[in-house]
Amino acid sequence: MTYETLLTELDAGILTLTLNRPDKLNAYTARMGGELTDAFVKADANDDVRVIIVTGAGRGFCAGADISGGQDSFGQGAAKLFGETGAEGQSPEARRAGFTGAIFNCRKPSIAAINGAAVGVGVTMTLPMDIRLASETAKVGFVFARRGLTPEAGAAHFLPRIVGLPQALRWCYSGRVFDAAEALRGGLVSEVLAPEDLLPRAREIAREIVEETSAISIALTRQLLWRFSGSEDPLAVLAIDGPMNLTLGATPDVTEGVAAFLEKRKPAFPGKVSTDMPKAYPWW
Repeated sequence: MTYETLLTELDAGILTLTLNRPDKLNAYTARMGGELTDAFVKADANDDVRVIIVTGAGRGFCAGADISGGQDSFGQGAAKLFGETGAEGQSPEARRAGFTGAIFNCRKPSIAAINGAAVGVGVTMTLPMDIRLASETAKVGFVFARRGLTPEAGAAHFLPRIVGLPQALRWCYSGRVFDAAEALRGGLVSEVLAPEDLLPRAREIAREIVEETSAISIALTRQLLWRFSGSEDPLAVLAIDGPMNLTLGATPDVTEGVAAFLEKRKPAFPGKVSTDMPKAYPWW
């Protein structure tokens, strides 16, 4: 796929995806959804990619769906915005899940560097990502109720897990736009930074993952935490994580991790997500 709304840059294991419609504050289109889906699917299969950063070009992150068509953007017209936006070779189910499914199922961690307005789908697209950082200039809004809509892109699943149900309800009921400081207080973002420090901080976090951790361990950890964070008791995960670690204990990654610790050096883990995931994965 040739990207029209997305810029990509891969450097030292860090893939930066930049939403690139700056004249429209990077407003979301179906094309953008398809390109995000494609980029995450390809990143999942590419061992050269260890971490993904998503940010926006210009002064916005993503100012929501492009509704320049007015009311025609919704109703039957919504299919043009939120129809199937999958990647080549995906199953019909995966295509229907679109970018939300691609981000959630990706075995590589992702960081949202929210550099400006993130409203509607502009913020819900960040919820399946793992770390959210915001610029001091960022504005966020779950504005759906003010448009006669409901939260989309799986927000009803992700948002309460991230910020808790009471906070999720308050933001979604009001539909108002709020600043980065409130997003930090509510737990939506983990850090608020000066605009010039946002991407450097995202890259600093990404580099630590690239340089210090096993790609296989991160892939498994990501799925364990996301898939079991809402479980009612620990029994289901105990049935997975114990046997998983017994298997991992016999792998070259663990040999290297222990050696690096004892020798006081950075590890060079040999395991590849594309070929060396344990047989028990996926367990669902």
